Amino acid sequence: MDVPLPHLDRPFDYLVPTTLPGAESPDAVGPGMRVKVPFAGRDRDGWVLRVRDATEEDAARRLAPLRRLVSPVATLTPTVLALARVVADRYAGSLPDVVRFAVPPRHARAEAGVLAALEKRRASGAETGDGEAETRDGEREAKTSDSEGRRSAADDAGEPPTPADLDPAGWRDITGGEALLRRLADGEAPRAVWTHTGTPAAARDMLVAAASATRAAGRSVLIVVPDVRDVDRVVPALAEALKEEVVRLVASDGPSVRARAHLRALTGLARIVVGTRSAAWAPMPDLGLLVCWDDGDDSLAEQRAPYPHAAQVLALRAEPERAALLLGSVSRSTWAQHLVATGWAVSLRGDRAVVRRTAPRVTAPDAEDLERAGPGGAARIPTPAWRAVKDALERGPVLVQAPRAGYVPHLVCARCREIARCPACGGSLAATDAAPAPVCGTCGTVAEGWTCPECHGHRLRAMRVGAQRTAEELGRAFPQTPVVVSEAARGVVADVDERPRIVVATPGSEPEAASGYAAAVLLDGALATSLPGLSGGEEAVRRWLHAASLVRSAHDGGRVVLTGGGDARVLQTLVRWDPVTFAERDLAERRELRFPPTVRAVALTGELGAVTDLLMEIELPDGAELLGPFPAPVAGEDEGVDTVRAVLRAPLQLGPQLSAAVRAGLGVRSAHKRAGSVRVVVDPRDM
Repeated sequence: MDVPLPHLDRPFDYLVPTTLPGAESPDAVGPGMRVKVPFAGRDRDGWVLRVRDATEEDAARRLAPLRRLVSPVATLTPTVLALARVVADRYAGSLPDVVRFAVPPRHARAEAGVLAALEKRRASGAETGDGEAETRDGEREAKTSDSEGRRSAADDAGEPPTPADLDPAGWRDITGGEALLRRLADGEAPRAVWTHTGTPAAARDMLVAAASATRAAGRSVLIVVPDVRDVDRVVPALAEALKEEVVRLVASDGPSVRARAHLRALTGLARIVVGTRSAAWAPMPDLGLLVCWDDGDDSLAEQRAPYPHAAQVLALRAEPERAALLLGSVSRSTWAQHLVATGWAVSLRGDRAVVRRTAPRVTAPDAEDLERAGPGGAARIPTPAWRAVKDALERGPVLVQAPRAGYVPHLVCARCREIARCPACGGSLAATDAAPAPVCGTCGTVAEGWTCPECHGHRLRAMRVGAQRTAEELGRAFPQTPVVVSEAARGVVADVDERPRIVVATPGSEPEAASGYAAAVLLDGALATSLPGLSGGEEAVRRWLHAASLVRSAHDGGRVVLTGGGDARVLQTLVRWDPVTFAERDLAERRELRFPPTVRAVALTGELGAVTDLLMEIELPDGAELLGPFPAPVAGEDEGVDTVRAVLRAPLQLGPQLSAAVRAGLGVRSAHKRAGSVRVVVDPRDM
């Protein structure tokens, strides 16, 4: 039932009446179907979890009847229901919260269109004498494990490739890569963490090869990527290579498109799905391969409670559905390395010879290099970087990555260096190219005649320079060269051609170049490596490697220049192009300090009274410990609110008990309608 209260997270019994609106007969009601039910004086949405015969005890209880059958399609499959229950338990959430974003809302027109297409396919199969295979219930979750069953399932979507037709693409350069493809083609379920060295186009070719091998076994493929730009690149690559329908499942496409894609996957009309984080829940018959590209990207984390991460959802889904799991990235997250270290997955990466052949040349000028460059070595874009840009423009486009968006996103007092704040709300002031005076980033107030409350100064200076200001400086330095800005505020550019130009982009907004960038300059290294949170260094490595992977190889003259200093370990990771060693070291440090993913941690954030009250209701298992509460200001909250954070920590083997204890505490607070709210996040990235 769609009542997201922790103490009501349980099934409820209802009576199926002999006459039910929306159903031809009571027998038409089955598990996984949407219904309307009466609850607490109003009709609510619900799901049928099980149908059984009524007993004498049920008659004595006087069960309320269902109000209406909303849809005859069982969109909540047993497999997705079981996965939602596991995710809710792990993340200390409720089942209705998880089901809400696991199954898209019903769209009647999209549903009618998909059912008509399914009926047309069944009729076509009957006419050709293959009715038995074609009329198989497309809504069931296939459980067959023999190769004959997988073959008959593949017949529905056309002729899949055979193992002999498979192109190993870049997998031949990775130890164990071709073995992975063979196991996928045999219908097995390997689990691997793949660190890619090379261009995004090469990575897509390798994804196509893995999908082709899985389809050769007659099994379905599900690929989850961070954003829509990745979906728009992967979908046509798969469709062109495999010559079959590839469904995109993206929440931003709208309710009708998303519902249609979900139903085509559910009914088996499409056997390949590519999408963003919501696609991790796509119900697919005989699922053979689960892929998550760039599992370290924050956009893969659900923004609604209980905040599961798409990569972890796929990992929880792999074993019960006997599907292969492939976590791929040009970097390597600490969580993925933890899977390798525990033996749950194997590591796939190229050796040093492959890195030298495919990666660009990376340099990070040190203090001596900058001193030899003269006065220009002290600039934000030092002389070595200017020279690299000038030389590379003769051969193609150049990428410049700026860590911050906007013009001058942060200002300080020129006299005392105190952060400049809005006199109206206290928010940080920023300079824009559209206003002559600084503007508050919180309330939008134009701070004309600003005065520093500390030293009473009136002059401001830039503390951080954004992408727009960087583009302005580069445009003045190279007046004959087009300058393109790619950032969320002004629009993200998808691709650029191979003509010389300068592309200034924020992390994650870098467009791909037709033949790769001739060079890249990564600015403000110290700022990039000072990201807050437990995963600051990991995120800096990921951002830099993704930008550097867009550059041509060193053999083709590709070069990357990293400026602005920063954490030496992170700098050397990029120079050596060795994210695996960084992930191993980071994992070892977290193990010593008892941080996730080596332990289960639950962060409780909210007002002091609410957090304290919840802690009193939680019965910690033996071996768990409490850290805090300690002050934890939350962005966007009033400064007068006493916001705190407490962290509960336990060994991994006690993780289920810890999550269950937190869920029980939340249920008690919910049942007693206690005041205040607490944000619960399991294994947070910003401890």
